Amino acid sequence: MHTTTGGKTPRLISPEQAAALVRPGHWLDYTTGFNQPDVFDRALAARVGELHDVNIRNCLSMRPRAVIEADPDSSIFRVFNWHFSGYDRKQHDAGRVSYIPCNLGEIPDYYRRFIDRVDIAVMKAAPMDADGYFNLGPICIWHPAVIERATVLVLEIAPQMPPVVGPQVRVHRSHVDYLIEGEDAPMPELPNTEASDVDRAVARLIANEVEDGACLQVGIGGMPNAVTTLLLHSGVKDLGIHTEMLNDGLVELYRAGRVSGARKATDRGLVTYSFSLGCRATYDTLRDNDDFMCRPVEDTNLPDIIARNDRVVAINNTTQVDLQGQAASESDGHRHISGTGGQLQFVRGAYASRGGKSFICLASTYERRGVRKSRIMPALTPGNIVTTPRSDMMYVVTEYGIVNLKGKSVPERAKALIGLAHPDFRDELEREARERGIIPRSLF
Repeated sequence: MHTTTGGKTPRLISPEQAAALVRPGHWLDYTTGFNQPDVFDRALAARVGELHDVNIRNCLSMRPRAVIEADPDSSIFRVFNWHFSGYDRKQHDAGRVSYIPCNLGEIPDYYRRFIDRVDIAVMKAAPMDADGYFNLGPICIWHPAVIERATVLVLEIAPQMPPVVGPQVRVHRSHVDYLIEGEDAPMPELPNTEASDVDRAVARLIANEVEDGACLQVGIGGMPNAVTTLLLHSGVKDLGIHTEMLNDGLVELYRAGRVSGARKATDRGLVTYSFSLGCRATYDTLRDNDDFMCRPVEDTNLPDIIARNDRVVAINNTTQVDLQGQAASESDGHRHISGTGGQLQFVRGAYASRGGKSFICLASTYERRGVRKSRIMPALTPGNIVTTPRSDMMYVVTEYGIVNLKGKSVPERAKALIGLAHPDFRDELEREARERGIIPRSLF
């Protein structure tokens, strides 16, 4: 368990002194996103010739990690990741990062029940306030559980970290062992990709299903973002937000006055989220804003908590769906792409919500090496990870339509999903479905 320094102010040390705390065999926690340390990371990387067997847990790296760049063979630093960013994916492809399977909302429980050691936790925070607290910014996620378990807690002070509102986003100085001065640099931003015609077509179908007073969860990606843009220009109002990730589109809905949270059962009147990634305008909106509530993922992602709100609308991406209705959202065969994240938990929470709807969306095709292929397949690509099982699948959406798979038999599902595929692939999908017995020859 983490030790404290009583009522004393934690000791200010240099990044090099902080890195000198690391010993062979240690387990470090770099936490997540823009809370990952930078000056500490570089100082630790400089010790590459002195150390061995150093283990680091992290998630969603927003910048290159110096410990990885300094040790391309991973002979010194072993990195384990809860969810990949684009950078993490490339490092995994090179054999330098390993994925930890998880439901994101369960991770705090993993730290408390199953993870043996956190020798040193290092994370960014805003400068100490007048009451002796450091604010972790808009990314609470599982940080409180990490802090509970850490033997040593080091905070890297980030002057531009926006303080936010939440019951566990602040850390009192008595729980901090060391401080290091970080860079006075802007927080990393997540660029929004321009919505494609396919994204907008899918978004229109989903937006038509969103009613006044719905409670939104939106995942990462162009399609979910396109939905929020359409809602911005629709007449829908009185929305609530209860989400894992808070993106620019949801914050734009708030700024436009479409979000009241008045019909929510949890955090009524507030926007509930666990972390935010987006542009600077989003971070500025969150700064000390009492309309937003940043909570750990066990308070945002667990299905029973999600389901307390009525009319939950969960909107998430996938990369492949088979004719049974299984969604593979995190891998391309044996190549890992991202992570389970909160998708399955929000699918289940939305279904259990009174009047709730879960949407899994995808483009009907993709192109690889100049060849167009279908994302709806008779069977998943060998090695692909099932993120949402067929038994949990509710609405599936492509640019060609929307179907609800709940209550449908296997052959009914197959026929419905074939109807969502690109017309160029429908005949082949139907033929393979009949050859494999997914659609018996006596039916349809």
